[in-house]
Amino acid sequence: MKNVKAMAFLFLAVVIGLAAAIYASAWVAQRGNIAANKVVVAAADIELGSKVTSQILQVVDWPSGSVPDGAFKDLKDLQDRVVKVSLLRGEPILERKLAPVGTQGGLSAVIAPGKRAMTVRVNDVVGVAGFALPGNYVDVMVNAQQEHGQGQANRQISMTVLEHVLVLAVAQEAGRDETKPKVVSAVTLELAPADAEKLDLARSIGSLSLVLRNQLDGQSVATAGITKNQLLGEKEAVIEKVAAAAAPRVMGAGPALTKFTPVRHDECVEVIQHGIRTLDCF
Repeated sequence: MKNVKAMAFLFLAVVIGLAAAIYASAWVAQRGNIAANKVVVAAADIELGSKVTSQILQVVDWPSGSVPDGAFKDLKDLQDRVVKVSLLRGEPILERKLAPVGTQGGLSAVIAPGKRAMTVRVNDVVGVAGFALPGNYVDVMVNAQQEHGQGQANRQISMTVLEHVLVLAVAQEAGRDETKPKVVSAVTLELAPADAEKLDLARSIGSLSLVLRNQLDGQSVATAGITKNQLLGEKEAVIEKVAAAAAPRVMGAGPALTKFTPVRHDECVEVIQHGIRTLDCF
């Protein structure tokens, strides 16, 4: 009787062992199938505008159910291709992260189609204390003298001339992974051709300032700028105008006579500056 019980327990142990072995074998086979696909990834950090070579790439196993669209399986498919964004080590190489075939590399490879790159001189104030880094967006403001016609003085005005401009590079660096501020002497911006013309004119007539904005804020806000008088709460110079009042028309006479009455002001001050005469009335 005792032998029968012992044989039964032994048989049960063998069955459980076989079941565990079969389950483990199936699990290992399943894991092997998941990692069967090959994907090319970066073997080191790659800066944007750089050409990819076999030395900075490697092929790794990737879960078959999560292979990203546009991934490459063979290193030969990436020969002489240029990345247009920065890549981190272990990040898969995707078609959308590469410049078109035939691109030679450098900063020109990351300029969007139809755009231009233009560099402006900055200092620690104009460059937003060094926080205008590659990949950030800025607005461009100009402070200049607004010219008027003869007999009127020029006005100092500050206004926004460009909005939501992408910073491509600071000095000679185009990397977008760092967040530390960099005080540099020049900033390269990505602009449409018409905006490049505006910026070229703006920097020739006044001083420029960069205004850092949120990367996700693409809303355009139209402003008319602000003058010195508006900033200080003063009234603008007023030029007296002549108001016409219609007179009764006489039958058989010529054109109707018109009576002119000057606009009256309580107080007026005449200002002569650099040979230009202006009249401020209050």
